[in-house]
Amino acid sequence: MANKWVAFFSQTGAEICDIAESLDRWPDVIVTNARPAALRTIDERLKDKKVVILPNKPQPMHYNTVCKESSVVTLHGWLRVVPPTVCEKFTIFNGHPGLITKYPELKGKDPQVKAHKLGHNVAGSVIHRVTAGVDEGTVLAEERFNAFDLSLDDLFRILRDRSLYLWVEFLKKVI
Repeated sequence: MANKWVAFFSQTGAEICDIAESLDRWPDVIVTNARPAALRTIDERLKDKKVVILPNKPQPMHYNTVCKESSVVTLHGWLRVVPPTVCEKFTIFNGHPGLITKYPELKGKDPQVKAHKLGHNVAGSVIHRVTAGVDEGTVLAEERFNAFDLSLDDLFRILRDRSLYLWVEFLKKVI
């Protein structure tokens, strides 16, 4: 039997939808902390799915209500730092659109913009284990590409495509 998959998002959830369609498998639980006004921007493909809404700043007890110790938990634009006790209790993976294996300065917010401003010729995405430190966990998968002379829009587009590919290949192995 496949592992239970719990997917978290704070923005539109489009990445989860694209991954689910590519895998032909939806998460068992989809979680957001989007506020009521932001719910209008959630991807249409989630409208018929049960989405659990947590408080804006969830506490460990909130994570415990949606995750089980045997779950595979993935973060897709989850704009919250996961509490250390939650990181220790669950197997959590995050996709990060910055090649932090080569450029540690891309950890944190807006790595695509940082990479573009710094003129990095190589860009990429990683999937890493979530730990108490922001983007500090062990990198388990990475995807690199030549970013020489790309516009910021092209960098965003290619990173999104490569990140989706990376997630699909990774999740085929873990769920």
